[in-house]
Amino acid sequence: MTQFPKCSIVIPAYNESARIQATLQSVVSCIRERGWDAEVIVVNDGSRDSTADMVLAFAAHAPEVHLLENPGNRGKGYSVRYGLLQARGEVVMFTDADLSAPIEEAERLFAAIAQGADIAIGSRWLEKGRQTHRQPLYRQFFGRCFNAVTRMVMGLDFADTQCGFKAFTRAAAQTVFQLQTIERWGFDPEILFIALKRGFWIIEVPVSWAHDERSRLSYLKDGMKMLEEVAIIRWNALRGLYGKQVVPIRRDNPQT
Repeated sequence: MTQFPKCSIVIPAYNESARIQATLQSVVSCIRERGWDAEVIVVNDGSRDSTADMVLAFAAHAPEVHLLENPGNRGKGYSVRYGLLQARGEVVMFTDADLSAPIEEAERLFAAIAQGADIAIGSRWLEKGRQTHRQPLYRQFFGRCFNAVTRMVMGLDFADTQCGFKAFTRAAAQTVFQLQTIERWGFDPEILFIALKRGFWIIEVPVSWAHDERSRLSYLKDGMKMLEEVAIIRWNALRGLYGKQVVPIRRDNPQT
């Protein structure tokens, strides 16, 4: 009988050659030191640098690590969906490649799942004192404005919808991500909207977090796109797209 890991950690990666090795070293070291039964899945989003080669080289000495390749550059939302639907763990999560939330904080998400939550989402704003390096004020302003819009338009009563640090039971992930349609930055509100619509229990968990100055998100350009995607999500809901029946995907092994 195939032995599946207890948890899966998915890392979307696009042109991450400058930091992917350090990220994988941190994640794998944490897994081994804390005795987690875990796999690590890096989803390469059509990187033009040596990201994929570096992951494969690292995986040669770390059996926990696997690589998935997107068909070109599809976006963070596509990468997260692809990775989590291929993940074999009973608990599956994703984290950003910059590890703005230290991977050790995953234990806080796992604890919420163990207490009965279907989904646990990291929050930068529930306990602001946990932020060790805050965003510039203009990023904080745009981020809070977008969060306010999602609260009002989509009924998402969470302090932080955009934190790239979320965990799911396998059943919740299989349902939510098969219904996801947004492939780029605006996917976070969609998956939370779907989860609530399907009756999943979501717990928001305060996590330590440090802003990375190398973040590629443009709050003006990408923020406008995300507002457009909020409208798309509402339209999808009116069309009944989020009420479709889904069938769990077979747990195949990710490629290495």
